[in-house]
Amino acid sequence: MVPEDPQFTLKLASDPLDFTAAQRLRYRVFVNELGGNGPLVDHAAKLEKDQFDPFYDHLILIDNKRDAKDLNHVIGAYRMLRSDLAAKAGGFYSEGEYDLKPLLDSGRSLLELGRSCVDIEYRGGKAMYYLWTGLAEYVQEHGVEILFGVASFHGTDPHSLAAPLSLLHHRYLAPEGLRVRVKEEYHQPMNLMEPEKIDRLGAMRVTPALIKAYLRLGGFVGDGAYIDHAFNTTDVCLVVDINRMNERQSGLYRKG
Repeated sequence: MVPEDPQFTLKLASDPLDFTAAQRLRYRVFVNELGGNGPLVDHAAKLEKDQFDPFYDHLILIDNKRDAKDLNHVIGAYRMLRSDLAAKAGGFYSEGEYDLKPLLDSGRSLLELGRSCVDIEYRGGKAMYYLWTGLAEYVQEHGVEILFGVASFHGTDPHSLAAPLSLLHHRYLAPEGLRVRVKEEYHQPMNLMEPEKIDRLGAMRVTPALIKAYLRLGGFVGDGAYIDHAFNTTDVCLVVDINRMNERQSGLYRKG
């Protein structure tokens, strides 16, 4: 995992300093910027964390010009859990929101992605590209076949998001074999507008960049949205089957 720019280091977090700095970055993004919270968020230490963290691999991007002693050197992060390790964590994070039975029953190698974030000063540059390159290496190394995880719109009013949610439902709904579904007690329908009434360009403009990135890979969305009041978000579950990926992108994720 070697970025093109020697200013940056890309690796899996392997020591407490880097691990804590990743949680500090998440606090800046998910708590300070987006107004999120959670039972294990440490506001005194400014760390966004939960009970799943110890079981996941944490892909981090470091700016070598930043002082690690200040815990601000991690400027990009991705949290990842493989299906062969999920039992140790008590399951996947997404299982709190979604019925993952179609994926779990597939017998294929899964990788859950989450807590993706980049420091505000580095957005629009190469930071996300470096993270995706590291993710591709990880997928190849571990023979992952399906990527999945929740991605979020800011805010908890689904009707204000009717156009983008409806567009995702009508154009990108996962095929049945991959169609995870929000648990019934939390299920928020995404089919809020008829297709012909959607301003597609406007809907895509307000769709977060991460969601659009998954869609460009050939990704799909699950059935229904989840309103996460603790994080002040509306979540959708993205699923990417490596075998169905767009040909232009798939070379990064396949061996050979």
